[in-house]
Amino acid sequence: QVQLVESGGGLVQTGGSLGLSCVASESTLHYYNIAWFRQAPGKEREGVSFISSTDDSTKYADSVKGRFTISRDNAKTTVYLQMNSLKPEDTAVYYCAATVDDLAIIAPWRRDNYHIWGQGTQVTVST
Repeated sequence: QVQLVESGGGLVQTGGSLGLSCVASESTLHYYNIAWFRQAPGKEREGVSFISSTDDSTKYADSVKGRFTISRDNAKTTVYLQMNSLKPEDTAVYYCAATVDDLAIIAPWRRDNYHIWGQGTQVTVST
């Protein structure tokens, strides 16, 4: 099955920007619904952004709406997460996740809708 590898994390100051990438091992990414999740220390993993396989429609958690943008480049088998106006509370390990199950379109933040996960990339926002 397809494998996902995230990159682009790092250390940034409050108000700064970072762009994350999620690269798939196969050229079938366009068949998958993709979400970005994050997990801060001591907290549950939460969904922040989603893009559907059917029409590339997007969804965002309220905490990131207006600041994060998800997009995909199917030709390059990559999904991106552009993060602007970063805040210290955005500090977390960020994971991309994929599924062919269209239940994810209805419930994009439900973790068990996704059966493929990347290894994560650390994002740290300093004050």
